[in-house]
Amino acid sequence: MSDELVSGLLKKSDVRVVLALTTELSRQARATHHTAPAAAALLSQSLTAAALLGALQKGESRVNLQLECDGPLRGLFVDGDTSGLVRGYVKNTLVEYTGSDDQYHWRPVLGNKGFLSVLRDLGGGEHYRSSVELERFDLAGDLERYFYQSDQLPSHVVLAQLPAEVGGKPESLGIVAGLLVQPLPNADLEVFQALGERLRRDAEGALRAHAPAGASAVLRALLPEADFEVMARYPLRFGCSCSEDRVKRALLAMGREELQDLLEKEGQAEATCQFCTTRYVIPGDEIRRMLESGSV
Repeated sequence: MSDELVSGLLKKSDVRVVLALTTELSRQARATHHTAPAAAALLSQSLTAAALLGALQKGESRVNLQLECDGPLRGLFVDGDTSGLVRGYVKNTLVEYTGSDDQYHWRPVLGNKGFLSVLRDLGGGEHYRSSVELERFDLAGDLERYFYQSDQLPSHVVLAQLPAEVGGKPESLGIVAGLLVQPLPNADLEVFQALGERLRRDAEGALRAHAPAGASAVLRALLPEADFEVMARYPLRFGCSCSEDRVKRALLAMGREELQDLLEKEGQAEATCQFCTTRYVIPGDEIRRMLESGSV
């Protein structure tokens, strides 16, 4: 199955539905960051959430989601854009244990106190940031609270991670997906509520039966209504915008004195991207050329 996002509208009831399949990018993120099972699961959920949030953005803009907590995970940071590119990391990659399969499932990982924050790029250099205190200690549940408190918008959020057998071996990230259901201004709220409950109930069966055929096939199974119209469809991928040029620009921003001090003490500059773990080394000769050029 290929990772993709499909969003559409139930025209009669004026309800928006967004579905993201994120299985491959979730496994790639796990491999990139060498995350233990619990850390991998929450990183996967947050990347899926970033894809859903990115679908709500306009133009070439980004949205990032940050979770801070006093549990062993300590927190995470992800972002996504309107092209389907997502990236992110957790602060502690070594967290393995989760709780029992009930409302306290993630409490051993997240702890007893924390915040969920979303920063949206509104374009033109304008940003909007809003936070909610963790209450449910479940990413989907607290995202629903975020939408209601920040946007005054009731929402249904499903973040599904279904185990499966892959290549003859058990795979905890067998099928990974996210579902977002929101009413538009003129929506029938009773229809919205009933639809959200129905999709939450039917999501696992539809994913297991149709995910290999793609997000559109899953949505067709979940929404047989004739008035459902697909508004957007695009691939999702895990990646990063870091580069050696960005590292060099960051070095230039340090200033001449600090850059000379770095050269004298270290002989070179090193940087590792938190999002994709790529390591950059800028040799001393390159730093000297930067200093001699007068660009610092």
